[in-house]
Amino acid sequence: MGAGHAHKLYKHANSPVHALPAHCKLAAVFCFVVLIVATPREAVWAFGAYAVLLAAVAAASRVPPRHLLTRMAIEVPFVAFAVLLPFVAEGERITVWGLSLSESGLWGAWNVLAKGTLGVAASVLLASTTGLNELLLGLARLRMPSLLCQIATFMVRYADVISDEMRRMRTARLSRGFEARGPRHWGVLAKSAGSLFIRSYERGERVHLAMLSRGYTGTMPPALGDGPAARTQWARSAALPLAALAICLLGWTL
Repeated sequence: MGAGHAHKLYKHANSPVHALPAHCKLAAVFCFVVLIVATPREAVWAFGAYAVLLAAVAAASRVPPRHLLTRMAIEVPFVAFAVLLPFVAEGERITVWGLSLSESGLWGAWNVLAKGTLGVAASVLLASTTGLNELLLGLARLRMPSLLCQIATFMVRYADVISDEMRRMRTARLSRGFEARGPRHWGVLAKSAGSLFIRSYERGERVHLAMLSRGYTGTMPPALGDGPAARTQWARSAALPLAALAICLLGWTL
């Protein structure tokens, strides 16, 4: 239960951003994303300023740009949706490079692309500088319901266990000459999925009994080093959302 669980997004480095408490970074990123969403889409320059802020944080965190860009591929479906908006949206039409596009659709596509990309970049940067265990502890420090925190904790800790169980079952099928090649093999795969569910449920019961035997009463014990953040740490974390607040206000006034 106490083993570390690193995720693929995390990039270890000795940087000031890595050293900040997780709950400070969570609050800062949340406020930053809210301000991005609140910025009017017509303030094009403001989104460029947000990108500069994120680039400065990425440089301070010493996370390679390639690491961030490759992890942002999750945004591709939203990009595809944004590309279609100018073609399907209604309203006044304009001609761009011989194509008839909706003006409101173009603004909508820009709105989705700009705000979505910046939000994803901020989230990836947070995950790249904060371990999973730290994120869960940070959510607990921010008063997220205890039950949800525990569910998320167990899900993270036993995801690898379930994955290993799936690999062992696949190896057992291959050793018996089974290879899924079409719908006629779906029955075997369905039985494997059912067996995996039963094994996971039984393992969960055994883990729960083991926790009860060790004094578990419904709440997890406090983690070492899980204390309140210092004022200087809160001040450093607030630099990003405060700068974003100034940009957002200028975006509405200019």
